[in-house]
Amino acid sequence: MNNTWNKLIYKVGSSFYDKFFNTGLFLKTRKKIFQEVPFQSKQKILYVGIGTGADLELINYVDYDITAIDYSPDMLDKAKSKFQRSAIKFLEMDAQKMAFEDESFDYIVASLILSVVPDENKCFGEMIRVLKKDGRILIFDKFAPKNQKITLTKKLVRPFISILGTDIGRSFEELFSQNEQRLKIIKDDPVMLSGMYRYIEVIKVY
Repeated sequence: MNNTWNKLIYKVGSSFYDKFFNTGLFLKTRKKIFQEVPFQSKQKILYVGIGTGADLELINYVDYDITAIDYSPDMLDKAKSKFQRSAIKFLEMDAQKMAFEDESFDYIVASLILSVVPDENKCFGEMIRVLKKDGRILIFDKFAPKNQKITLTKKLVRPFISILGTDIGRSFEELFSQNEQRLKIIKDDPVMLSGMYRYIEVIKVY
C-alpha cells in the first residue's frame, strides 16, 4: 500500500464504490453512527478521506462549516458532483500531510480511512495536530480484535487484501498508545461484522 497504488485503486473503484459501501449493511451502520453526531453550526468540521461523500449525505450539511479532503481526485470528483450547490470545501490532499494550521477543527470524521492510508500513524498524528483542544475525532473503521493477535488465516490473506488498498490487521490500541497522553477514548462500540468494524470517539485533552 502506497499513495501511487491507492490513487490507482480508487480511480478504478470510484465508479462502483457507492454500490458496495453506501448500501446495505454499510449504509445502515453509517446512518446509525453519523445521523446522531451532535455537530454545532459554528463548529469547523473536517472529513478526512471523504471518498464519494457517502457520510455527508447523512447529515444536514447546509448547517455546518465543512471541509472534506481526499487523496484520490476521482473519488473527490464523485463527492463534488453530489454537493455542487453546497458550501462544502472539497480539497485534494494527503491525509498523512495536511496543509492546515494546528488546531483548526472542532470535529474530525475519519470514516474508513485509517485502514487504507499507507501510514496510519502519520495520518492519526495529523488529525490530532489539526484538532482543537477538547475537539473530537469520530472513527468508523475496521481494526484487529482488541488485545488479540490476528489469526493465522488473516495473516496469510492480509498481504493479498492490501493489494486492494485496505489493511485488515491494524490495531487501534497500538495506534492510540502512541498518543494516549493527548487523547481520551469516550466511546468504543462494535458496530458491524462481529466487531471487526468499530465506532470510536476520542477527545483531545491537550
